[in-house]
Amino acid sequence: MRAITVRQPWATLLALGEKKYETRSWKTALRGTIAIHAGKQVDKKALQNEYVEEALDRHGYLTIADLPRGSIVAIVNLTNCLQVTEGLQSGCMLENGHQVSDPEWTFGDFTVGRYAWQMDIIQRLETPIVAKGKLGIWEWEEIV
Repeated sequence: MRAITVRQPWATLLALGEKKYETRSWKTALRGTIAIHAGKQVDKKALQNEYVEEALDRHGYLTIADLPRGSIVAIVNLTNCLQVTEGLQSGCMLENGHQVSDPEWTFGDFTVGRYAWQMDIIQRLETPIVAKGKLGIWEWEEIV
């Protein structure tokens, strides 16, 4: 199965369905089922964002130690890859005309020209599966 590594807390927010877009500087033609791998690095500045803090608190993630790292945390459906075409005062516009605003807007880097990978949650893994991640899209050998 294809996988992508995402830093925490973003990986957990994707797994919880709180975050719908993963933003990247590059586009992908990939669609379908992919695994979300929580990398070992934590974006500590993101943990100071009120929307991030509220979303994690709602789901019982109270400290940085609660965030799984170095493991697959969810299986999602990558449904679209949309370029950010316009910046707004507190949001942005995607190429399909969809406007992204808070809290989603603060959950990624929606700078004009970047790409928003639209994801729908399929399954959050109750018990994360330890795996070594890689840059870009990579093949995860699912252990059953």
